[in-house]
Amino acid sequence: MVVALIIACEVGFWVLLGIGILLRYVAKMPKASTVVLLCEPVLEVVLFVTTVIDLRNGAEPDWKHGLAAVYIGYSAALGHSTIKWVDARVAHRFFGGPPPVKPAKYGAARTLHEWKTAGRWVLAAVIAIALLQGGIWYVGDDGEIGSLRDWQRNMLFLMGINVAIALSYTLFPKRERSASSAR
Repeated sequence: MVVALIIACEVGFWVLLGIGILLRYVAKMPKASTVVLLCEPVLEVVLFVTTVIDLRNGAEPDWKHGLAAVYIGYSAALGHSTIKWVDARVAHRFFGGPPPVKPAKYGAARTLHEWKTAGRWVLAAVIAIALLQGGIWYVGDDGEIGSLRDWQRNMLFLMGINVAIALSYTLFPKRERSASSAR
């Protein structure tokens, strides 16, 4: 049931996003679009409550419960930027909006972009780790919590990768090639 709900939440995210885009650009109802897009976090609340109920009803915590926590963390930390990304591209491609702003390719501006991206992913991982820890405490020492601990380790690994990427741009900033070195 939890996996089906995760899939339903993902589909629901894109359906709400599509409806929000249609309301904004086709129906010219930006306030209604915003209201629809603000309904998206309700999907995560439903997923969270369902996962807790599943555990309370005696389900052994496994990869599905961990995946639910990770999905909620991703949606909470990166959902808004995903919506903005899609909105900018749809506006430009289909409705005459300005071209989307591309991240800088070089120097300090690129480094800042990489740190912001890493920050979003770290936030997603921290939220997931906190939810997983809540699940571990909820189940207690008597339950099988190994899969939840595995997800926590995976989230720490994800954090490490993102921080390493951002750090690499800090220590070795990408520089624009000069005309003479490009030959």
